[in-house]
Amino acid sequence: MAATGFDGEKYARMQADEIRNRLGKFGGKLYMEIGGKIFDDYHAARVLPGFRPDSKIRMLSTMKDELEAVICVNCNDIEKSKVRGDIGITYDLEALRMVDLYRSYGIKADNIVLTMYTGQPAADSFVRLLKERNINVSLHRPIPGYPTNTGLIVSDEGYGKNDYVSTDMPIVLVTGPGPGSGKMAVCLSQIYQDGRRGIKSGYAKFETFPVWSLPLNHPVNLAYEAATADLGDVNMIDPFHMEAYGKSAINYNRDVETFPVLKTILDGVMGHSPYRSPTDMGVNTVGFCISDDAAVQEASRREIVRRYFRVACDHLDGKVPADVVSRVDLLMKKAETSPENFLLYREVRRQADGADGPVAGIELPDGTVVTGKATGNLSAVSAAILNAIKVIAAVDGNFNPIPPETLKQVEILRTDVLGNDTKLRADEMLIALAISAKTSTESERAFSKLKKLRGCDLHGSVVLYPQDNSVLRKLGINVTCEPVHQDRILYRN
Repeated sequence: MAATGFDGEKYARMQADEIRNRLGKFGGKLYMEIGGKIFDDYHAARVLPGFRPDSKIRMLSTMKDELEAVICVNCNDIEKSKVRGDIGITYDLEALRMVDLYRSYGIKADNIVLTMYTGQPAADSFVRLLKERNINVSLHRPIPGYPTNTGLIVSDEGYGKNDYVSTDMPIVLVTGPGPGSGKMAVCLSQIYQDGRRGIKSGYAKFETFPVWSLPLNHPVNLAYEAATADLGDVNMIDPFHMEAYGKSAINYNRDVETFPVLKTILDGVMGHSPYRSPTDMGVNTVGFCISDDAAVQEASRREIVRRYFRVACDHLDGKVPADVVSRVDLLMKKAETSPENFLLYREVRRQADGADGPVAGIELPDGTVVTGKATGNLSAVSAAILNAIKVIAAVDGNFNPIPPETLKQVEILRTDVLGNDTKLRADEMLIALAISAKTSTESERAFSKLKKLRGCDLHGSVVLYPQDNSVLRKLGINVTCEPVHQDRILYRN
């Protein structure tokens, strides 16, 4: 497991101060577009050991008396039932979850903006649902020629036609369930309409990656590029920043490409843009809070390898083209890393070579790798989990925490009642283990160590069952696998 390399307390102080300073430059109101994940930022937690998945929202909660949240959802994503892949729910449901999460941290969240609205039936149904739940709904329609037709955009027939979002706090977090939610356009629309109301307001962007203050090929920035390889994002030195200040700063292609148009729009909505480069817009202080660069680099290299396995498996399933895999492979070479640099991947590959079934391995917090093989009644993942918690609990390796009679009963349920094969997936194995923990001290000791697996890495020699993936995600385990199907079945559920 990676050593701590990030100072979370320093980050909370610095980031809050930077946001307040940016508000001070504009006066009345600051609309802050949130890039990336505000909740559940597991990517940041993996590449910056010491950063917690909820570090950003915890930091913002210290400012809860100064800010509120507005959530944007693209109506086309609602119509297509677009799903957030990491947690498996649609964007409209994710918007509701975000409202609940903000409120759980004491942050006001009463507004949802539906962008790109053209009367989509699914969007209309969502509007009715939101109103029934006392959520304020604003509709923003497409503007012809956006974003290049700046004359129309910055006019009463452009931004002026959008519903105005009424907010109370000086800092407004503009967030969304994923990319393409229309967050920037909502910010700029609000600034334009504030100007018509005599309210001073400004725009800033709170995006963690790429880290502008780190070198272009620092593993943290390469890991971000690997994470967004399917989007075609490419990190680059911000040419506008270099021209304006003679200093190197890192940004990515989409922000750099759109900056001239954005600056023109900002000139229109604010009278004069305060920003001379896309990097100027950001308020990110992450790079200044790295306490152990070597630890962060090593964690980031490992993340690039994880991303390689993920895109390779996605390609196997037809989700991404081959060039995405090639792109991440090149990033591994840039970062001077590969799967062979890590004991977990080497050990699983070694044991799988010539094995008569799948193998899975878990790397424990102390660096020990524990493996498990598929048997007649356990999947490889189930076996690996059982073996791992036995090691952590210091239980005899030959001891079976689940009595044979319990395994047999679950096997009968799977085969005779449900018509499945005999191998217990991770969720079924854990239920059997929980029952067994009531009848055996050793089983209870092993069961109590499941939480110790959070943050560990698991690697499979073949593509894992969907049920196993789901359970591993809930256990907080980082999952990868070789891009190899364990059979020739075309339909998997």
